[in-house]
Amino acid sequence: MKTNKLGPFHVSTIGLGCMNLSHAYGAPVTAEQGEAVLLHALDQGVTLFDTAALYGFGANEELVGKVLAPHRRQFTLASKCGIFRNDEGKRVIDGRPATIQRTCEDSLRRLRTDVIDLYYLHRWDKTVPIEDSVGALSDLVRQGKVQTIGLSEVSASTLRKAHAVHPITAVQTEYSLWTRNPEIAVLQACQELGAAFVAFSPVARGFLAGGLRDVATLDAKDIRRGMPRFTPSNYAANLRLLDSMADIAFEVGCTLAQLSIAWLLHQGEHIIPIPGTTSIAHLDEDLAAAAVRLPPVVLARLDALFTPSAITAGRYNSTNQSEVDTEEFAA
Repeated sequence: MKTNKLGPFHVSTIGLGCMNLSHAYGAPVTAEQGEAVLLHALDQGVTLFDTAALYGFGANEELVGKVLAPHRRQFTLASKCGIFRNDEGKRVIDGRPATIQRTCEDSLRRLRTDVIDLYYLHRWDKTVPIEDSVGALSDLVRQGKVQTIGLSEVSASTLRKAHAVHPITAVQTEYSLWTRNPEIAVLQACQELGAAFVAFSPVARGFLAGGLRDVATLDAKDIRRGMPRFTPSNYAANLRLLDSMADIAFEVGCTLAQLSIAWLLHQGEHIIPIPGTTSIAHLDEDLAAAAVRLPPVVLARLDALFTPSAITAGRYNSTNQSEVDTEEFAA
């Protein structure tokens, strides 16, 4: 697989988001299934694996550590702090320096490693100046526990403030044909500062893959049930876009998921998609997108189809939206 630059690292042009194996979309897969997906990704040339303390409240880091620790020199390891389960068992956002230090220690233990290659602040804790949280991450770099620093779901303004404290290697935010918000300012800021942009949910939590036609089939605990775009009426409206997209995919000779990921790869060399999946077949499908070439006329058709105004509803409910610090298109 071709590689992209991620700070001092050269990683596969498509990475693997590991969240799905332990978190968010219903019951997690078995340990055996998770191991099979991780090892297959490594075997297929994936060299960027992305996890977080939040995913499965530590279970995902434990899985990644158990399976991939014997192969540690073969890949770049990314994890995140700033959201985790506290002593009362509740999900919290906490960017205080002491908390970041403690969370990192816990992650290192679960991941069975001495150093995390790329350590993100998962969410900016708005009760703590971003300079203080990034300063704590910088301390981890000086201690040799972290090699580089990233931010997740932040605005261009916050990125610049953070970068003034310590170089930011990557920004991770949702980005796909269905979610174009990074195009407002963050993509340009990343280019100017020399930071990579890591795109999570590149197939829009399954929407752009085309396999989810009826949201009523989602697991009762699936986080998509609480997202505005996945309510039955909004989802039905958005599904209309897929028919035209399917025509384009047919003409190109690829699947919908491959078209979605290929579109991202054509947006800039500093963009690295990290699709997640629990299926080896879907993993192979996603990775094959690296070979899909899209002529300018196809890119223009996709851009015209998926304008921000064509998308029905926002990506988060009001509570979750208040937790992010991203530029948003006007309603």
